[in-house]
Amino acid sequence: MWLLDKFLGNVIREGQLVVTDHDGKTYEYGNAVEGSPPLHIRLTHPKAANHIARYPQMGAGEAFMWGWLVVEEPHDIRDLLLFVTANSKRIGDSAIQEQGFLKKAAEKVASAIDGINLRASARKNAEHTYNLTRELYERFLDEDRQYTMAYYREDPENTSLEKAQMDKKAHLASKLYLKHGECEGMRVLDIGCGWGGFGLYLHEMYGVEVLGVALAPDQIKFCNERAEAAGVADKVKFELLDYRDVTGQFDRISSVGLLEHVGTIHYPQFFEKTHELLANDGVMISHCCGRAGPPGRTDAWTRKYIFPGGYIPALSELVKESEKAGFQVMDVEAMRFHYSHTLEEWYNRTVMHREEITRMYDEVFYRMWLFYLAGAEQSFRNGGMVNWQLQYVKDRAAIPMTREYMHHESARLRDVGTVPTWRFDPALKEAAE
Repeated sequence: MWLLDKFLGNVIREGQLVVTDHDGKTYEYGNAVEGSPPLHIRLTHPKAANHIARYPQMGAGEAFMWGWLVVEEPHDIRDLLLFVTANSKRIGDSAIQEQGFLKKAAEKVASAIDGINLRASARKNAEHTYNLTRELYERFLDEDRQYTMAYYREDPENTSLEKAQMDKKAHLASKLYLKHGECEGMRVLDIGCGWGGFGLYLHEMYGVEVLGVALAPDQIKFCNERAEAAGVADKVKFELLDYRDVTGQFDRISSVGLLEHVGTIHYPQFFEKTHELLANDGVMISHCCGRAGPPGRTDAWTRKYIFPGGYIPALSELVKESEKAGFQVMDVEAMRFHYSHTLEEWYNRTVMHREEITRMYDEVFYRMWLFYLAGAEQSFRNGGMVNWQLQYVKDRAAIPMTREYMHHESARLRDVGTVPTWRFDPALKEAAE
C-alpha cells in the first residue's frame, strides 16, 4: 500500500478521497470541500494496491473489472476517474504514468508492434471491437448507432444525444462540398462505415451513390439490412472489404472514426490509397480522435481490452503523411470537449441498462465497459484528447475560397428536419408495422 499511498498523497489536493485497504486500514487524501461528500473506495484484494500503483492505467482498470476496487455509493467509477485526473492535471500526465525507463521503453515497443495492422490482424481487431452483440450498442448509442463524437452546437445539458449526432452528420456533410440537387451520378466512398448511418444520410440528403466498407461482418450485415428496409440498396451498398482492396474512383471520400484503427505505420499506405481513389476535383474528409499535443502511444489497458491495434494520432502525423501522398489540407477543425459530453451520455445509458448488459455478458464485462467509457471521457475532458476534422483535396480549385459554404450547408441540412426510416432498426420498424 505504501506505493499507492505515495502516489495519491502527491496527486490529491482538491476534494477528499478515502481509501480502505483490504485489511480495514483507512487512508485519507486531500481536503474536504463543503457541500461535496468525500469519495470512498475499498480495495478488496491483498494485491489490489500494488497492482494499481505499479501501473495506474492498466492496474486500476483491471482492479475495477475484477472487483478488487469498489467505489462506494453515492459515487461511481466515473466520479473516481474524473476526480483523480482533475487533480493530476496540475502536475502533468507523469503523475499517472510514472514508470521506470525500461518499462517505458518496453511499453513503447509493445504499442508500436500493436499498431501493425496487416489485413488479417486488421479484420481480427475490427471484429474484437465492433462484432459485439447488436443489442449492446442499442443500449447506449443513439438510434442511428453513431459510434463517434456527437456535435453539441448548443448547451449539452439541453441537447439530446440524438440531436447532437444529427448535427454531427450535417457538420461533416457540409465539408464534403456536395451541392443539393446537383449530385446525380456522384459516387461517395465511406471508409469504416460503421452501422451505415452516415452513408445513408448522404444518399438521403443528396441522392449520391454510396459504397461503405468495413471489416466487422455483423456491422456490414446490419448496414445492408437498413439499406434494404429503406429501399435504397441499389444506390447505397455496403461491403465487407479492406479499404486497401477498394477499386475505382470516387467524387467524395469520408472516413469517420477510422484513422484510430489504421496504425501509424500504415498512414502512408492509407493516404496513398485514398489519393488514388479520389477524383482529381474530389474532396475527402476525415474525422478522428486526436491528440492536441505531440505523438504519443496507446495505453496498455485500452490496447488489451478495447481497441487492439488502435492509436490516436497527433495532427502533425496526419498532415505530414497526407502531404507526402499528394494531398493538400484545406481545412482543420479541433473539436474540443464534444466527445466528453458524448461519452458521458453513453456512460449514463450503459448504467441505465446494467441488468440487460450483464445478462448478455457478465459483471466483469459490464465493469470493463464502464471503465472504458469513463476513462475515455476523462481523457477528452481533463486530458489532451480532441477530435480532428480535416478536409483534403488534390486541387485547391475543388472548393470555394472561403468556409462560408460549410456554415450555409450545415444550417440547410439541420433545417431539413427529416427523420428518415433508415435511422431505425429494421426489426423495430417491422414490429411497429
